[in-house]
Amino acid sequence: MHHSTVLFDLDGTLTDPREGITRSVQFALAKLGIDEPDLAALEHFIGPPLLQCFMASYGLDEATAWQAVNHYRERFKVTGLYENRMFAGVPSLLDALQAQGRTLYIATSKPTVFAEEIARHFGFDRYFKRIYGSELDGTR
Repeated sequence: MHHSTVLFDLDGTLTDPREGITRSVQFALAKLGIDEPDLAALEHFIGPPLLQCFMASYGLDEATAWQAVNHYRERFKVTGLYENRMFAGVPSLLDALQAQGRTLYIATSKPTVFAEEIARHFGFDRYFKRIYGSELDGTR
């Protein structure tokens, strides 16, 4: 079966974001006075929307959870998004799919601005017709 369009998630599919996400969550929690020394305990933040994850994991009200998200982004936008590793085989897979004439997209819950920068940083942005993510205000 030949599918002409292929959608990829970013985190956990093309890259391993574990270090950048968990360290940025740790930073955000520290800014709120919450000490979490175990980065492994923060791995459940990989994938779901941050706002809801901060609320559910730490019982934060929405306003405080938005503060946590903003603290997270303070670190993530300058350091955390680069603490990421592309999975082995991704470049050859993308080369092969492109050579087959398939149209590739990224669809992620991560804000588009961060997803685009990660793809640019690792040099795989050129494979994708478009990168779709959420907006910084949590929409889409």
